[in-house]
Amino acid sequence: MSVDRGYDARRYDVTTAPGFSTDTLREDREWGIVLYRDRRIGVVVPAYKEELLIGETLKSIPGFVDKIFVVNDASPDRTGEIVEKYAKTDPRIVLLTHEENKGVGAAIVTGYKQALEEGIDIAAVMAGDNQMDPSFLPDLLNPIVEKRADYTLGNRLMSPDYRHGMSKWRFFGNAVLTLLTKIASGYWQMMDPQNGYTAISKRALERINLDGVYPRYGYCNDILINLNIWGFRVRNIPHPARYGAEKSGIHYTSYIVKVSHLLLSRFLWRLKMKYVMLSFHPLVFFYSFGAGLAAFGIFAGLVTLWEKFVAGYSVLFVHGVLSFLIFMMGTMFLLFAMLYDMEQEKNTNGWY
Repeated sequence: MSVDRGYDARRYDVTTAPGFSTDTLREDREWGIVLYRDRRIGVVVPAYKEELLIGETLKSIPGFVDKIFVVNDASPDRTGEIVEKYAKTDPRIVLLTHEENKGVGAAIVTGYKQALEEGIDIAAVMAGDNQMDPSFLPDLLNPIVEKRADYTLGNRLMSPDYRHGMSKWRFFGNAVLTLLTKIASGYWQMMDPQNGYTAISKRALERINLDGVYPRYGYCNDILINLNIWGFRVRNIPHPARYGAEKSGIHYTSYIVKVSHLLLSRFLWRLKMKYVMLSFHPLVFFYSFGAGLAAFGIFAGLVTLWEKFVAGYSVLFVHGVLSFLIFMMGTMFLLFAMLYDMEQEKNTNGWY
């Protein structure tokens, strides 16, 4: 089933989507909007220097999307001009422009805010580099429509076939950041947090602090932490990586260092907000004691090595064993804290 809105019907047939019915896609004649399973769908497209691929991206967005919010993040090339050209023939396109470059996270937040203003029920994100296959968009939307989740994100790390085209270095960087984000966000079943192909419900957007979202790369990790504080459910959506002429703007050597610092500060903030301010759980003590004992054990071990090889004291065995025991006790506390955090993810009531 398709809706004639005076523009290309796009490349994806929504009738193949799971859960499709005759009411899945219809046009409200009175208000001039398109609904997907009785939901208004918006797509946020952050764009910075995407003049080569932004046109292909816009052409590929399915016809069941009601609004396309393209955020031109002060691109010095013809990105904005090309979007304006497409907007003349596709009334769904709304061009939002930053006068100065603010970062991809800030661009997405601008799109989210506009989606809220226009009453969008679910806002998806598709990058302007045509990397995100629109045929998987219904897979991201359906769990939210069916109230099984409030946030869905793509997962390219599920299998070697899905990672086809991803370099080993890029995969390693994603794997490291996935582990760190699991710990920081409390979403232990989540995969591939660097994947920008996401969808989020209106009520989740209304609850989290959009103005506090990290403005550059790392925004996706930050959003997950915000969502966990309020107990929103997150669902992985497997899909293959699709790489073409685009070039990644992420340099993992420096990026992992920057995001690690961000994740540590946001992790501590999550513990304070979720387990101290909004409710209480003793896992905060396990994390505190564990981190303190593990750090003290490492410090004591280094002092023991200094005593043996610099000062010449013959206490390596006794002090070494004590240092190791303190470190192991701290590690056990940390593991128990993580276990409690995992149980909270499984048992959370959230907004359901």
